Amino acid sequence: MRNLYLSNRFFYLFGAIAVLFALGYVLPVLFPVGIAVFCCATGVVAIDLVLLFGKKLSVTAVRQVPKLLSLSDENKIELHIANHSPRPLRITVVDELPVQLQKRDFEMEIGLHGGEAKTLAYELRPLTRGEYSFGVANLFAETKLGLVQRRFRAAEPMDVPVYPSVIQMKHYELLAFNRLNTTDGLRKIRRIGHSYEFDQIKNYVTGDDYRSVNWKATSRQSKLMVNVYEDERSQQVYCLIDKSRSMKMPFNGLSLLDYAINTSLAISNIVLKKYDRAGLITFSDKIGATLKADRKPNQLNKILHALYNEKERPLEANYELLYHIARKLINGRSLILLYTNFESMYALERVLPHLRRINKFHLLVVIFFENTEIQEFVKEEVTTMEGIYTQTMAQHYLAEKSAMAHVLRQHGIQTILTRPEDLSMNTINKYLELKSRNMI
Repeated sequence: MRNLYLSNRFFYLFGAIAVLFALGYVLPVLFPVGIAVFCCATGVVAIDLVLLFGKKLSVTAVRQVPKLLSLSDENKIELHIANHSPRPLRITVVDELPVQLQKRDFEMEIGLHGGEAKTLAYELRPLTRGEYSFGVANLFAETKLGLVQRRFRAAEPMDVPVYPSVIQMKHYELLAFNRLNTTDGLRKIRRIGHSYEFDQIKNYVTGDDYRSVNWKATSRQSKLMVNVYEDERSQQVYCLIDKSRSMKMPFNGLSLLDYAINTSLAISNIVLKKYDRAGLITFSDKIGATLKADRKPNQLNKILHALYNEKERPLEANYELLYHIARKLINGRSLILLYTNFESMYALERVLPHLRRINKFHLLVVIFFENTEIQEFVKEEVTTMEGIYTQTMAQHYLAEKSAMAHVLRQHGIQTILTRPEDLSMNTINKYLELKSRNMI
């Protein structure tokens, strides 16, 4: 009886019979009609029960989930459902999704002939990192009569971790290394001059830079020879992530910290593909994860696991502590990508001396965020005095954000003021630009 459920059609049918009995008190001729209909309906329900709970009826399902889910991406989940009975069935699927998704109305329907198997697919977009627990898949089978349903519990419970977005990492890797790419976003960077990493001497061909002509080799070979250079390698690139309370602000359901974490994984992958060394430091009121810059085969995996375990802290960031750990941990001039957020000019002025000191020894890029919700509010039409006042304050806030970026650039600090959803694209562009200009 635990697996027996009554369908909506059952309640509609017997609700109509109840109305028929009620009308029988007004029109006595309807009372025997109601009894006859009730007996027929009861017989049909009995037949439906026999068909559903026969020994030959069996329905199974297998859930196919990736080994890990990507944060903020659409992850495909598949349910392979098979009808092992000889009769056609209509199946309502209610999969027990992880509690973090807060989806309590998830339901799908599928029709299966006898002995038929089909695959149902759906997508999930997790917005927090951590362990996600799937329950069983509840399959409510019904015959063509559709008066009662039998529940089958299939697909074993399972736990799946949600990691920083591996999907975005691979996507931006393809864009960054595809020379024929015409997609908007990652732009081609014109290389200024060349690096000083000598590769080889080769014959001159039309289009080679005449400034690279090697005159000694030319005189020996009696034909034009040019030096070939390659990108400088093994340069250090550190991602510094502020995980204080200023990074807890959510946009499109994803916190600023998680935007920074996804971008750090994507840029670290490209840094390693460019034969540079990638490192990581997280901080708030105290130092969190620290990984020295390296380009060993397992470095990206170390960064991925370190980012997976990071959480916001409800306190202010300690930039003086950050400066001291940067001086102690980071040896040699490096590119530092600092992901943080300033909500006022006062907040920037408090930490500006520390940022200038870091920029003195390294190439610092400060990355902070535009408030897209305020930008959308500013574009709305207002008619009340209160609305005009609120919109004026919002415009002042946006102007102050731009002024912060201007102040940082005045002090020689590279700056990115970006929308949260454009963070990865703008950060990768800045890295490629600085590398092409030999500023690292």
